[in-house]
Amino acid sequence: MIDVFHHIPCVKSFLTEATRCVRAGSVIVMIEPWNTCWSRLVYKYLHHEQFDPASKEWGFRKGGPLSQANSALPWIVFERDHENFKMEFPEWKIQEIELHLAFSYLLSGGVSFRSIMPGCFFGLCQEFEKISSALEAILGYVR
Repeated sequence: MIDVFHHIPCVKSFLTEATRCVRAGSVIVMIEPWNTCWSRLVYKYLHHEQFDPASKEWGFRKGGPLSQANSALPWIVFERDHENFKMEFPEWKIQEIELHLAFSYLLSGGVSFRSIMPGCFFGLCQEFEKISSALEAILGYVR
């Protein structure tokens, strides 16, 4: 799933149905927004979708198809509320969460727009993101 989970208005219903439908031993792979110092800036100033990491709900009010979202929802369910997730859905195990900072994604144009970054700068962007991650760790940002 690429940029889908944070558009699901009722995550508990989705996970319940996935538990029923997905064969034992199978996986769900997601590429989703995450809550970091950098992403909060991007989502606050440069992105049109809601980003509410303080939301108490695992969802949001339903709207038209893909017109509503909470870009913080994957972080809420799988990181902040991880213990609740494990209790409510013991059939599902998180095997890995790998962060890719938003800088490359933003310059690439994301899903909807044309890239504003030539491919030859990809390595430079990766290095910038490594430094950004290290700075977040040094400054004490806890994911």
